[in-house]
Amino acid sequence: MTGNPQKNGLRIALIGCGRIAGHHCKSIAEVDGVELAAVCDLQKEKADAYGEEFSVPAFTSYRDMFARVPDIDVAAVITPSGMHLEHGLEMLGDYSKHVIMEKPTFMRPGNLSKAYGVADEAGLEIFPVFQNRHNKAVRRVKQALAAGELGDVRIVSVRVRWCRPQRYYDMAPWRGTFSHDGGALTNQSIHHVDLIRHLGGEVEKVNATMRTLGADIEVEDTVAATFEFKDGGVGIVEATTAARPDDFEASISIVGSKGLAQIGGIAVNELQVFTPDPKACAAHSEDFQGIKGHGAVYGYGHVQMYEDIVAFFKDSAPYPVSREDCLGTLKLLHAFYRSDESQGWVDVESDEESNRLGQPNDDISKLYRTPKT
Repeated sequence: MTGNPQKNGLRIALIGCGRIAGHHCKSIAEVDGVELAAVCDLQKEKADAYGEEFSVPAFTSYRDMFARVPDIDVAAVITPSGMHLEHGLEMLGDYSKHVIMEKPTFMRPGNLSKAYGVADEAGLEIFPVFQNRHNKAVRRVKQALAAGELGDVRIVSVRVRWCRPQRYYDMAPWRGTFSHDGGALTNQSIHHVDLIRHLGGEVEKVNATMRTLGADIEVEDTVAATFEFKDGGVGIVEATTAARPDDFEASISIVGSKGLAQIGGIAVNELQVFTPDPKACAAHSEDFQGIKGHGAVYGYGHVQMYEDIVAFFKDSAPYPVSREDCLGTLKLLHAFYRSDESQGWVDVESDEESNRLGQPNDDISKLYRTPKT
């Protein structure tokens, strides 16, 4: 176990107070052994709102925050995706803080390797966030696959039919950019890309076509793809944010040699079909629409994530998402983009990265840097 957490519990600081920050705050409040220490955002009104709601100090500079609240153990980086590497390296290298990294963790596989290298040298930890792995439906299907209830995986299908109109992308300069956001696959469907591996196994090669059909942005808002697993199964991905007028579905289904499992709902929260035990569907489904103040698409998994982090420090329990696991998801993500760029099949294991996704754009980055004084 690394680091030296406070005896009274881990103290967490939020770097970034965007859409999901309130969900982190509420999740932290539900977990024993962890507490919110401070919040920070370049926009004072955003930081002040969460600071007031959760009775913690609020800052517009994390440099000031670390100086004035020195007993912080972990920094939760929930800034724009394209800033994760820069912010993460500063938390690790300059302030010696463990880091929670929101999806998609980093924009490029090379970013991940660089950040973990710095963490290793400093004796610190990085905790990637893939909260949908904790959904009841996902856990039940994972259990069934491990126990052989569904048999061998034959075909996996992903469907994400969400709505992100132009006004969504116009909310901030980083949205809809390859450098800092990524499109329907990187931003909205990254959890489903992760679940392909988490449930179906490692993917060998992919073939993807991307289009921009519903908004004036540089990234894709629609993806159609096929892929092949190393173990012989196949799969398809249909992901779009061009659905109108609302979010409709985010599902993954698995056809096995012994049965079918289909997880659906607004955010893979409902076990809709489970042929090994149809009665299990009700017991392993959750109503995300009823999460007051949390946001329906986020679910309950962040609570479990913070419990996992507490268990890591308190009991030396392995954190469920390892470095290699996270790297596998990022390599699969980049394979879809590389396939669209080459207009053909690509190998997932290749060390090549997308020519577009995560390429630096300093003009945008400057908007989200904390000024040095």
